[in-house]
Amino acid sequence: MFIFAALACLALNATPPNLVVVFCDDLGYADIGPFGGKLARTPHLDRMAREGRTFTNFHVSQPVCSASRASLLTGCYANRVGIHGALGPNAKIGLNPKETSLASLLKGKGYTTACLGKWHLGHLPQFLPTNQGFDSFYGIPYSGDMWPFHPESPKGYPPLPLLRDTAVINPALGPEDQKRLTGQYTDEAIRFIEKSAAKPFFLYLAHNQPHVPLFAGKDFEGRSGKGLYADVLEEIDHSVGRILGKLDELKLSDNTWLVFTSDNGPWLSYGEHAGSSGKFREGKGTVWEGGTRVPCIMRWPGKIPANTTTNAMMMTIDLLPTVANQVAADLPKNQIDGGDCWGIVSGKAMAKNPHDLPNNGYAYYFMQNELQAVVSGDGRWKLVLPHTYRSLAGKSGGTSGIPAKYTQKKITLPELYDLENDPAETQNLANNQPDELLRLQTLAERFRAELGDNLTKRKGTANRESGKAP
Repeated sequence: MFIFAALACLALNATPPNLVVVFCDDLGYADIGPFGGKLARTPHLDRMAREGRTFTNFHVSQPVCSASRASLLTGCYANRVGIHGALGPNAKIGLNPKETSLASLLKGKGYTTACLGKWHLGHLPQFLPTNQGFDSFYGIPYSGDMWPFHPESPKGYPPLPLLRDTAVINPALGPEDQKRLTGQYTDEAIRFIEKSAAKPFFLYLAHNQPHVPLFAGKDFEGRSGKGLYADVLEEIDHSVGRILGKLDELKLSDNTWLVFTSDNGPWLSYGEHAGSSGKFREGKGTVWEGGTRVPCIMRWPGKIPANTTTNAMMMTIDLLPTVANQVAADLPKNQIDGGDCWGIVSGKAMAKNPHDLPNNGYAYYFMQNELQAVVSGDGRWKLVLPHTYRSLAGKSGGTSGIPAKYTQKKITLPELYDLENDPAETQNLANNQPDELLRLQTLAERFRAELGDNLTKRKGTANRESGKAP
């Protein structure tokens, strides 16, 4: 009895894990080595996959910048917390500080927290990371293309600033400044890890690459020999390698949960300046698999099984509750949408997604609160609802950073896809699977009642307001 009591006490007093989330911008599913990418060399991500677990059915809740980040950090569908699309530099809203972010949840458990890179959840001071649970921030307030230099930016964009906490340290980043950002973010990450090594920490490193405009540091320009996009990928991989090396050096690897993923699929209209969604349909800005299915690798030696792959369905909304369980933190008081997926993450035999219930599953909202698709909790059956979406329609993307024009396509009747057997979404089975069609239509109605749906002019009962400027 004494031995068991001692072991229980030891378990309760074990040091909580450090958490590092590397969140890329517009990285395509098939861009990196562990997911079949051949364009760039990614030895450090290859190593991370060998030492961790590769998730081939990992999704974002919305295929666009701000909404995707809101979901990652709150465990909620972005429209539940009032964030839609990509906030511009003139936006008067942001993530409501009353929401419980992953950072504030971990800060409540004694963690030191830092946000590095692209924020894009409100640029006004009250919405910046230091008011959302992060002890420190170094980065840009919104996307790197929201500046006067981008040839496709609308006139009137203000200069793009670089911030430390809430202070502007460079009021107008230029192209040469942007070339240095990936390296500077990584330098800041290394310093944060060194400074925080004595206690649990949460590092959120949100690269603003490979989102256009593309920039590679001076040591990486031309290094790949395969173009600027590949150069950018190799610099991101190098950044991951530096983090892995520092964790090893400080003997922190065994107690650090490292997550690498992306905010949405590739921005295909940019062609040679965009990534690849591989076999999946379409890309960023659509709820087809190429827009929502993103590469994901997780590593935590001894906790997450090495050199393994899972095709179990997960979404970014599941990260917060899964982390909360591992650090014994209470879930937010406000309703969240994610579920604890530790069984899947840890490779538990026969682990089941908590959304895999007859009346449950996942929703894909996009644009201004449009419910465009739902999927069963096991990730097999996907119902694409009537809506208009953009497509290159077989055309090539743009060159030299100038995008090709999209064609608008319209779905007029619900379409049902069996993702297990048809991940490329080529065969509409709506007329062949009446039971699945009805089940997912019922699920869609549940989401409409709770979160609304502008496509069917439904108002939800459980949407919360974003933060608003006074």
